[in-house]
Parts: sequence; C-alpha cells; structure tokens
Amino acid sequence: MELLDLFIIGFTLIFLRLWWRHWSTTGGGPKNLPPGPPGWPLVGNLFQIIFQRRHFIFIVRELRKLYGPVFTMQMGQRTMVIVTDSRLIHEALVQRGPVFASRPPDSPIRLVFSVGKCAINSAEYGPLWRTLRKNFVTEIITPTRVKQCGWIRKWAVENHMKRIKCHASETGSVEVMSNCRLTICSILICLCFGAKISEQGIKKIESILKDVMMITSPQLPDFLPILTPLFRRQMEEAKALRKKQLEALVPLIKNRRAFVENGENPNQEMVSPIGAAYIDSLFRLEPATRGPLGDEEYVTLCSEVISAGTDTSATTVEWAMLHLVMDQGLQEKLYQEIIDCVGMNGDIKEEDVEKMTYLEAVIKETFRRHPPSHFLLSHAAIKDTELGGYTIPAGVHVEFYTAWITENPDIWSDPGEFRPERFLEGDGVDVDVTGTRAAKMLPFGAGRRICPAWNLGVLHIKLLLANMVQAFKWLPVPDSPPDMTETFAFTVVMKNPLKAVILPR
Repeated sequence: MELLDLFIIGFTLIFLRLWWRHWSTTGGGPKNLPPGPPGWPLVGNLFQIIFQRRHFIFIVRELRKLYGPVFTMQMGQRTMVIVTDSRLIHEALVQRGPVFASRPPDSPIRLVFSVGKCAINSAEYGPLWRTLRKNFVTEIITPTRVKQCGWIRKWAVENHMKRIKCHASETGSVEVMSNCRLTICSILICLCFGAKISEQGIKKIESILKDVMMITSPQLPDFLPILTPLFRRQMEEAKALRKKQLEALVPLIKNRRAFVENGENPNQEMVSPIGAAYIDSLFRLEPATRGPLGDEEYVTLCSEVISAGTDTSATTVEWAMLHLVMDQGLQEKLYQEIIDCVGMNGDIKEEDVEKMTYLEAVIKETFRRHPPSHFLLSHAAIKDTELGGYTIPAGVHVEFYTAWITENPDIWSDPGEFRPERFLEGDGVDVDVTGTRAAKMLPFGAGRRICPAWNLGVLHIKLLLANMVQAFKWLPVPDSPPDMTETFAFTVVMKNPLKAVILPR
C-alpha cells in the first residue's frame, strides 16, 4: 500500500510538472508561440491580470516593453497573441489579409446576440460573411445610396441643433456626448428601418443596445468555460436582455415588411421609399449557408449597424469638441474655414464638408490622439501561420493593439500633443486612415475586416462638427474645466462627459 501511495504521489508530481510547463511556457518550444509571461497551471495568466486591478491596456503596455512587439498570454483556456508593432500589424491585416481575416470562437453570451455569429462583425471568414458584407456595402454605402439618404442626415442635424439650443437655454450648458449619440442613433435607425420614430423610442433602443454591448464584453466564463454553469444568472440576464432587444426592434421590422409588401408610398412613419432601407434588402437575402433570414437575424444585423455607428462617431465628436473648447485658437481657425466655404448662415451641405481641409485635419487628429478603441475586434488565422518569426496557431485570439501606433514617437512627432496641422504639413500628410499603404493609425481597422461604413461615419462626424461650430461658440463651463480622464466602455470615452457653454455666433 505504501508503494502504491508513493507511485501515486510520484505520478502526480510528474503530471503537475508537465502541466506547469504546458501552461507557463509561451515562447519557443514545439509550438514556437511568441514569448510571454509565465502563467499558473489551468488558469495561465488570467488571475495574474485580475489581481492587478488595472485596465488591461496598462498591463499590455508593460508587457510590450518586457517581451517585445508580439507576445502571448494564456488567459485561462484562451490563447491570446497580442501584436503591437505597426509593421507586423500591416503585414497581418493587409499584406496577408485573408489568412488573418477570420474570428475566433465566441462566448455563449455573445452567441445569444449574434444568433450563432450571423453578423458582419462576428461571422467567420467565409461565404456567410461575404454575403452579409456585400449586401451591406451595396445597400448602405454606395455613393448613390448615400446621396439618396442625404435628407435623413439633414433632418437629424436640424433637430440636433434645435435640441442643443433648447438644452442650453434650460440648463446653461450642453452635454455633447448624449446629444450626439441621440442624433446619430436617429440617423442609423432611419437608414435601417426607413422609419422616423419618437425621441423616446430612439432613447429606448439606444439604451438597450448599450446594455447589449456591455453584457457581451469579456467575462470570466469566456476564459474558463468550465465555470459557465456557475454563471447561470448572467446567462439568464443575457436572455432577458435579448428579449427586450427583440421587443424593441421586431415591431419596426414588422411595420416595414407590411409597408413593403403593400407597396405603399412614404408616410408619416415610414419615410423612406421601398428599397431605400437596409432592412428591405435583408427581407430578400438568402445566404447559401443559412437560407432565408428571420426576425432574430434581422434584429442582430440592424443592431450591429446602429451600435457600431453610434458609439464610435459620437465619441469622436466629443473628443474633438473637447480640444476645440480647450483651445479657442483651434476653434476659431475651424470656424473661419466654415464661413469661408458656406458663409455665416449658409446651409452646410454634404459636398461642402468634403472640401473643408482643416475640418478633416481636426477629425484625423482626433482619431489619432483618441482612437475609438485601443484594440481591434479579435482576429483569428484560418490556418497555422507565421508572423514575426513565431507560429500563430489557427483559431487563437489574435489581438491587434493599435493605440501604440498612434503613441509611437518613431512614427509621430510629439505624439501626446493635439495638433491638426500635422495632417496639412508634417508627419500626417498623406496618412491613409484605412492602413492600406502603412499602419500609422487604424481607427477603423484594416484589410478584409475594416469597418465597411467608415466613410459614412466620418461624414456624420463632419456634419455635426461643422454645424455646431458654425452656429455657436463653444466655451468651458465656468469653474468646471473639461476633464481629459479616459474610461473604457465599448469605446474609449471621457470619464466625465463634456459639458460646454454655447454662445450664438
């Protein structure tokens, strides 16, 4: 019996030793993964990160200094390869785009909202993704469709200007983020469903979709699926939220379907003609791998358009306005360009903002200085491949940390300084925000998975900024200067939302 006990103990020690080597070694070895911090058995680096009680990006910045521009972290059962070097990011996303164009497996909660990854953002690289993306590009962002739907933006921006003027008279100041979110969300709801709905209805949808983004952010069971049964409450909350999402959007879908099937003309609610709303194209879409879509898929596909377009655009407007409020010289320079183009009281048309070079420089510098996210959405290689001399196994989470590119003093002079002029003369001239030529800034991603509607988002930002600066002078709230402290939600936002005093021009 004693001999058997010794055998069991010895076997256990050998097993634990091999297990430790498997989980703690990330660099070199048979797998030839990039180097990385040693981990613990079973959980890898997961609890080491949790116990630090700091946001992940601060840890990534330190690990980059220790392990180089590409390194590995074992987060529970999830292997993450983190890439921070602009050259390697460009190689992976652009030069070898198809290889890194897929998505890793999704968590159970995310699958609830994506209906089994039936979404442009989450679909794996293949026929379903191609069908969904091609349809979106054709129906939403062709020059013809953008021009056809220009009246929607004009209507929404006019309401925006009336609303902020009213808020200023009632409270003495304007909160930028909430007003911009409401305006952009109203545009995207109308583009998706062809409908004008009440401000209360817009706020309800906006709130639900914000909750969806928060509940689908990474949680412990995503890294340790074995713990999923212990998180039943979170799954129940996700299902309840999904039900609320369906209840909010399915009536719009049903109303639009009846409008299309009856061949009606635009009316007070359904303001877009048949064929001009995104949902109209989804009614007749039949992806080869799934067949006809249903209400669940319609809700998922329209929700991703509204969520992605609202947060990134509104966040960018807020950060840009922060710098215009803090530096009145910048604001005056932008104002002069606007009145030189359209006059003090002229209507700002979409073709006008495309001519405003300083406005574009302000927006590009905002993207550089305050990228909407520090990471791109997770990528995955479709097959075992090599990057930077290391092996990247198929299916692992490849995380591109793009914020470092915009902070890198080897790429940008005085990277911490907000200076739009750098895009008119300096290190920003001819910089390609799509990353096609080089990865100097990637606010929309790059390659096959670049945000397909990035041009539309920039148009919304230009229209809002130009109209807001033409109509009002924006000043800090007395005794309450703007706070540049960041916090991390779906996008990188201001911890304390920007409020400003406005004076009519």
